[in-house]
Amino acid sequence: MDVDALRAITPGCKHRLHLNNAGAGLMSQPTLDAMTAHLRAEAELGGYEAADAAAGQIADTYAALAELLGGRPEEIALFDNSTHAWQAAFYSLPLSPGDRILTGTAEYGSNVYAYLQVARRTGAEVVVVPNDEHGQLDTAALAGLIDERTKLIGLTHVPTSGGLVNPAVEVGRIARAAGVPYLLDATQSVGQFPVDVEAIGCDFLCGTGRKFLRGPRGTGFLWVRESALDRLDPHVAEIRSAVWDGDRGFSWVPGARRLETWENSYINIVGLGVAVRQALDLGLDQIGRRAIGLGARMRGLLDDTPGVTTYDLGAVRCAIVTAKVDGVPADEVVTRLASAGVNVTATEADDNQLDTEFRRVHPLVRFSPHYYNTEDELEHAAALVGAMVDKRV
Repeated sequence: MDVDALRAITPGCKHRLHLNNAGAGLMSQPTLDAMTAHLRAEAELGGYEAADAAAGQIADTYAALAELLGGRPEEIALFDNSTHAWQAAFYSLPLSPGDRILTGTAEYGSNVYAYLQVARRTGAEVVVVPNDEHGQLDTAALAGLIDERTKLIGLTHVPTSGGLVNPAVEVGRIARAAGVPYLLDATQSVGQFPVDVEAIGCDFLCGTGRKFLRGPRGTGFLWVRESALDRLDPHVAEIRSAVWDGDRGFSWVPGARRLETWENSYINIVGLGVAVRQALDLGLDQIGRRAIGLGARMRGLLDDTPGVTTYDLGAVRCAIVTAKVDGVPADEVVTRLASAGVNVTATEADDNQLDTEFRRVHPLVRFSPHYYNTEDELEHAAALVGAMVDKRV
């Protein structure tokens, strides 16, 4: 991987030390150029006409995402964010009184609220699977909790609040053996390391373009296994998702696009396609090795800094690193680093309610390097954090 060349086509690298890829990765110049060209086409040709002219690029976004995930283009649906993608699957799963939703302590906050809302509406039950000794979802406990009432396993692959990588493949094995639908939130994992839906064995997977895929904000996607489509009763019917059958009413369009809505930002879709192709060209195996290696390096540097404690869980950890600085609140660390040209963020207690109640450690400072970061940048950031410890009040 030619890091210097990758940095040269990443405009943001010239101005900032960006360690907030778990928030939003830096777009590359080719992605920016594609989006700018489509915006100009919309201004010069008209929005509908520009979309028609870009039909090949739009189709390639579906194809690129399918290749990225190991699925097929007709199994991909596009959305304006990963939350809406996740909701399109979850709210389309029929639930009844007594049905059970199994999830983990690392589940993303919006997903937890949705589980609780549907449980209130339907009389279903939300069951939180405990962690094992590594702090990841306990797969033995999961298997023991499954019974005829279990109608969904919902898992966040990598939480927003730390470097944990949940055992998604083992969860998939358990779900397949039990015949239980499996919804994986891969928002923080897709683009950071290889994610293959066949290897994982999930039925539904959502992700975003803006994080480790380095695509634009306002993009999300959902993969739906073809054999799982019959389990869904889409919660929205409109002209993109359905076709008129006359006296019979309507029928759903084929594939995952029955979960989409008609209006889209095609500027963003074109940009997403270019970003995904860039990741595919680099190779997700190579991206994963470097990103996870940089995360381990960042974690080690912070662990070696007196007065700094890291808090990442899991037998396997990724490029997200969370820490506390003695005597300096997390939001102040973020502000001080920003003033020095370093982008990080802090975890929010409400974004991981279950983990917050379980560990009582949030907010934490979150560092999330990606493959275009350098070891020198990580050392510089760690030195700045160390200086805060020395000068704490």
